[in-house]
Amino acid sequence: MIYFDNSATTAVYPAALETYDKVTKDIWGNPSSLHKMGDRSHQLLEASRKQIANLLNVKPYEIFFTSSGSESDNWAIKGTALAKKEFGNHIITSSVEHAAVSNSVRALENLGFRITVLPVDKSGQVNPEDLKEALDKETILVSIMGVNNEIGTIQPIKAISKVLEDYPNVTFHVDNVQALGKDVWDEVFTDRVDLMSLSAHKFHAPRGVGILYKKEGKMIKPLIDGGGQEKALRSSTENLPAIAATAKAMRLYLADEKKNAEQELAVKNKIVSYLNGKPGIHIFSPINDNFVPSILCFSLEGIRGETLVHTLESEDIYVSTTSACSSRSGVESGTLNSMKVDDDLATGAIRLSFDPSNTIEEAEQFISVFDKIYKHFAEINHLK
Repeated sequence: MIYFDNSATTAVYPAALETYDKVTKDIWGNPSSLHKMGDRSHQLLEASRKQIANLLNVKPYEIFFTSSGSESDNWAIKGTALAKKEFGNHIITSSVEHAAVSNSVRALENLGFRITVLPVDKSGQVNPEDLKEALDKETILVSIMGVNNEIGTIQPIKAISKVLEDYPNVTFHVDNVQALGKDVWDEVFTDRVDLMSLSAHKFHAPRGVGILYKKEGKMIKPLIDGGGQEKALRSSTENLPAIAATAKAMRLYLADEKKNAEQELAVKNKIVSYLNGKPGIHIFSPINDNFVPSILCFSLEGIRGETLVHTLESEDIYVSTTSACSSRSGVESGTLNSMKVDDDLATGAIRLSFDPSNTIEEAEQFISVFDKIYKHFAEINHLK
């Protein structure tokens, strides 16, 4: 059994799972409670926050815990819009954002906010000059992802940050869910970034924890009202066992970041070398400095992505059709359509997402199985 769908099916680190189990069994206090068990829980919560902040090189009070990357994105965008609506109503984003961002922006548009959606080039990258032209006196928020979740494009966050240096009152949010641990952090997290979203399960922590970095002093309104947890900005009793496990998992994940990225690149390179030059194969995630090593997206002409997914599944190889979050909807890739890829190729795209645990041997197994599939469909579709 081979999983090349690790961004959706990442197993929890055993050490992080041990932490989760230990906290579940040994610590029963609510971190907001005044008794000694509550105090013990509060200390662990803040120790976890401090460890994550240290790993990200930010301040502990700039780290907020949520339920998911999607909640962090929603909070960053809607919370900023609500906090700053008296200063302007213009929001800028890109055409290749995760649904958590694009749908949040669309919801704000329905409430009267003015939205500019920046186009991308054939590699899926935003042009910083387009951003410069779109900015105006009413702009309150720019939200651009660090790494695309469908094809792995690294956005020019440094160049965008440079543009926004002249607009200090514009909040800059970056969805970095796909970027952590890919040896590209300096490219996607700059001093100009005001808000940044992460999702715990992307780095082998339990599902159900998200992180929002909020730079000190930045305005944001809560979306969840209640008991005043997370500095009265995000109410709800914290999921302490999962948060402690998240801190442990992040430390483990970043410990061998360069080595892990090299392993992912080796697996990707093996498969890309096989695919290159084959008639009917279209690679959307080439190997170059504009793409992370962990994602490979490609199409085979004349075949729907879901057909390839199920055919590979029959051989115990698990991949996804572009974003795993929306695979069941049966829609084509929003990213590929934004790149002006033909609809037939967009609906035929599959995504392989690699993890440091994936091996060259697994890549060779994939090639062996896919080669039979390719030859079969190439003959049917007369690919030459």
